[in-house]
Amino acid sequence: MRDLLTELMLIPGLSGYEARVARAIAAHLDSMGLPHTSDRLGNLSCTIPGDPALPSVMIFTHMDQLGFIVRKIEPTGLIRLERLGGVPERALPSQAVVLSTDEGDIPGVIANKSHHATTPDEKYKVLPYADLYVDAGFTSKSEAEAAGIRIGTPVTYLPRVVPLHGTRLAGTSVDDRAGCAILLALARARQGKPGPTLHLVWSVQEEFNLRGVLPAATALQPAIALQIDLLLACDTPDMTTRGDVTLGGGPGISLYSFHGRGTLNGVIPHPALVRLMEDAATAANLPLQRSAHTGALTDLSYLQFMGPEGIACLDVGFPMRYSHSSLEVVDTTDLDALTTLLDTALDHITPDLQLTRHA
Repeated sequence: MRDLLTELMLIPGLSGYEARVARAIAAHLDSMGLPHTSDRLGNLSCTIPGDPALPSVMIFTHMDQLGFIVRKIEPTGLIRLERLGGVPERALPSQAVVLSTDEGDIPGVIANKSHHATTPDEKYKVLPYADLYVDAGFTSKSEAEAAGIRIGTPVTYLPRVVPLHGTRLAGTSVDDRAGCAILLALARARQGKPGPTLHLVWSVQEEFNLRGVLPAATALQPAIALQIDLLLACDTPDMTTRGDVTLGGGPGISLYSFHGRGTLNGVIPHPALVRLMEDAATAANLPLQRSAHTGALTDLSYLQFMGPEGIACLDVGFPMRYSHSSLEVVDTTDLDALTTLLDTALDHITPDLQLTRHA
């Protein structure tokens, strides 16, 4: 798991530019002998056929990461950015980035005004992203363009992995390359096992508009959908009032999510799926953490309304610290445990699983 996560975190994959990540995942599926398809939006899907008497299950996670788009190249060769996704402006100055061109990846740094020239009023001021610029070493606009930089070039945090103590890792795009690694591990675990038809989907554009997975769900028409994503770890001083989820405390489920900023949407999970995960955790002798948060949203919130009956939905996740920063932190034991939880839950799906809420 650690090696797989490291491999995936080192691949840039801005929303709308996930092809390199998809190719790496597809290569792993090929090595397992599992067929896969891609749709016009770029979602990567793999179906493991199962018992038609059981409700079909789609488990998905997103390949993309947040970042920037080049919006202007200054005559000096400095580069202005447009933000893509929930990038925290207060964490941007002096961050290393990579500009992914057709000719290759070009490193750069988001400039931070020299400390010796900073006025007292500027010392505690967060600059809007539109005021920031990237220095990639170019001395002119023509030099930058000759290197392949264009308006629209995708820009992400410079991919890095920093091993921490024990089983913990800091890295770029743990959200949601950890989910991608879990889904690959689950694909390997489910080969040759009885159970429901299982659709595994690595989706696109979650960080952009939360709707990239919809074409895949439309084509697959699952009865159940499980989304793998982060759970906000609440075991640091700045997060203790937000909940009880702890890093290294095992996998978890979301009992409530609501965005509340710009959109009235979220997920109140299907009670039968909550019970399914609780039973699976007991059977596998795993802890099961519980999360309820305002301010977070996944694309599951849109998927639940699809089809004539809707889809039974539940967000499952792994604890993660420092979301959307350039170095997020995860404990790989939580990822292994979440893989086991999902595998066990699939074994516990029976024909009498009641998906009508009020029957």
